Amino acid sequence: MSMTLYNFPLSGHSHRARLFLSLLGEKADIVDVDLAQGEHKSPTFLAMNSLGQVPVLQDGTTSIADSNAILVYLAKKAGRTDWLPETPEEAARVQRWLSIAAGEIASGPASARLITLFGAKLDPERTIAKAHAILKVMDDELARSDYLAGSRPTIADVAAYSYVAHAPEGNVALDDYGAVRAWIARIEALPGFVPMPISRVGLRA
Repeated sequence: MSMTLYNFPLSGHSHRARLFLSLLGEKADIVDVDLAQGEHKSPTFLAMNSLGQVPVLQDGTTSIADSNAILVYLAKKAGRTDWLPETPEEAARVQRWLSIAAGEIASGPASARLITLFGAKLDPERTIAKAHAILKVMDDELARSDYLAGSRPTIADVAAYSYVAHAPEGNVALDDYGAVRAWIARIEALPGFVPMPISRVGLRA
């Protein structure tokens, strides 16, 4: 039975899931959810994800909500310990960046982009400052390692990529972060990479 990914094309969270499916060479039906029409709040969708958020992965009778949870599920299902290592130290390093993706990256670059792209009522100055704070941390760490959790790509990189690569859309410049830009190029060179659509807002307007 094929998998179905409930998706919103401009969502970095959705892009994580689409990107990882492609990197794994896994097939899934992509169903775009009409957020403007409230499709994500319908009883049918809420039965799959009670938070009413995209993405959701439907695999047979199993529904996986939350983008990072989908990454874990797909890596485990495929037995890909290269993408999700099982040694205690490596697994912890990956989990740290999954937490950062859901924390500092979500409240920094992702939130800054929500302001320019969707008119979110957030403080631009504060979100841009948060974005630069986590980008500085990433840049320092990526100056010492090709990927966030070690010498090879993992789901940590997949979780972080979309909103960091599209940070300029939220008026967050990447000019000062050479190691981050080199890391973005490495992710985009991976076999199976698929891009997220560029939005002509912010510094990309």
